[in-house]
Amino acid sequence: MDYPQEHIKPYGKEGTKSEQVEEMFDNIAPAYDRLNHTLSMGLDRSWRRKAIDVLRPFRPRRIMDVATGTGDFAILACRELQPDALVGIDISEGMMNVGREKVSKAHLSDKISFAREDCLSLSFADASFDAVTVAFGIRNFDGLDKGLSEICRVLKAGGHLVILELSTPERFPMKQLFSIYSVAVIPLLGKCISKDNSAYTYLPQSIRAFPQGEVMQEVILRAGFGKVHFKRLTFGVCTLYVAEK
Repeated sequence: MDYPQEHIKPYGKEGTKSEQVEEMFDNIAPAYDRLNHTLSMGLDRSWRRKAIDVLRPFRPRRIMDVATGTGDFAILACRELQPDALVGIDISEGMMNVGREKVSKAHLSDKISFAREDCLSLSFADASFDAVTVAFGIRNFDGLDKGLSEICRVLKAGGHLVILELSTPERFPMKQLFSIYSVAVIPLLGKCISKDNSAYTYLPQSIRAFPQGEVMQEVILRAGFGKVHFKRLTFGVCTLYVAEK
């Protein structure tokens, strides 16, 4: 299917969305962690923990973290779940270079590796992973259906996909408050901290356009997953999706 967020690009110029997303994250990589924690008021940490708690009973031995960025989710998942191996993939070498430094300082280089991968055409064999995670990156997929299908392909039967994504609250007063925050505050803070105005104008636009809740649940089911459920976190500012192959 054709989804609105696939047509929203950070810089509004010629070139594919994935090319522009790669350029954007390379640009903001040094400031990304500070921005992430600031813009979410630190809530991103608790959201990651909730996602990892979902996987804990299944004890996944081999995990792929898609759109791994600077590796925050990968490091926490490795510490909490103790897998045999965790592969973080991304299209931005700038972001992964920050992640590699953090992994080295955490003494986890023997467990966590990074690879530049296109999520629409993964190089891994079928049924390679027990679990796949995507934290705040699925909005940036150039093709949502293809990306989810590829994730389903590389998951083992009975394996789990866990997605965290920012979403738009649906109820008063959070809906109105989030609208003001996303339009007025996010672009201003993003510009001040990252010096890239376009990146944090793109963020709220892509959040508003991205399918969420029951709609996203159906999208995941169509990609080949058998069971999908979701939970809205922090009054709907973030949504946690869990799917089983």
